[in-house]
Amino acid sequence: MDLFLLADPAEQSILGYLPDSLVYIAKIEGETVGGYILYPLGDGKYELKNIAVLSGYQNKGIGTELLRHLFEVVKELKGKSVEVGTGTFGYQLAFYQRAGFRADRIDKDFFLLNYKEAIFENGIQHKDMLRLLIKL
Repeated sequence: MDLFLLADPAEQSILGYLPDSLVYIAKIEGETVGGYILYPLGDGKYELKNIAVLSGYQNKGIGTELLRHLFEVVKELKGKSVEVGTGTFGYQLAFYQRAGFRADRIDKDFFLLNYKEAIFENGIQHKDMLRLLIKL
């Protein structure tokens, strides 16, 4: 749980989607260093609910490899697309865009309505969620 709380600070939220999801973990020399949670939406669509890499292992390509693995898993499941929600700015948005995700829609006030504590990045509060989509 500690790993996935890095990407989503709302434990209740994670516990809500976890039972119906596929969970994959990345290990290096037996140590868990990253992972992702993939949620089936139906009709060949999947949602990347959570992806995280421990801080000491970030910027080493592990997150990119996790996304590549996710795409392969979805293709094996005969999936057609993957969506993900993220803030409307910040390093996470650039990470997903580099992988080929494109803007699909905006969930206005998502972070204000769904998180007890305000989420800030670089001194700016996250308010809206940008929903991204990649077709496989």
